[in-house]
Amino acid sequence: MLYNINVMSMWEIIYTFTTWVARVHEHVLQINDAGGWYFDDKQLHFIVFGLFGMALIFVLYPLFKMLAKRDHTMVITWLYVFTVIIVLAFAIEVGQWYTGTGVMESTDIAYGITGFLVMFLIFAILRGLYHGIRALVKKDDRKTRVYSKEDLEKYGK
Repeated sequence: MLYNINVMSMWEIIYTFTTWVARVHEHVLQINDAGGWYFDDKQLHFIVFGLFGMALIFVLYPLFKMLAKRDHTMVITWLYVFTVIIVLAFAIEVGQWYTGTGVMESTDIAYGITGFLVMFLIFAILRGLYHGIRALVKKDDRKTRVYSKEDLEKYGK
């Protein structure tokens, strides 16, 4: 074992998240009823997920556009991959619980995510070394002008 972390059990994480989602759901239902709209569950899912997704677009698009302009495509790539790793880690654990093929543990998620972070750190260090060495040994392609004696006398150099 690399280290011992005191984290919530998988059941505590799921229970906490489920409780939070239930509170949000209840609040959305209250707003729905108070507004006199009376959307059904499917319609509310359509509206809430649509609005939440668009809110993410409006927040993330300017950030990613700024990063792309500054040639930070690795940051954009990392954010995307990290998101996929988190979703995958949770999906595997829930899948193990549901199918009975393993034990659902939050430490598995922590170790999986930590594995990606450590390997990415190693990659980033190696990439930085590569780019640093490349910058040091890069051939200077600028044309060097050779001045004749006449040019030097003419231009006063």
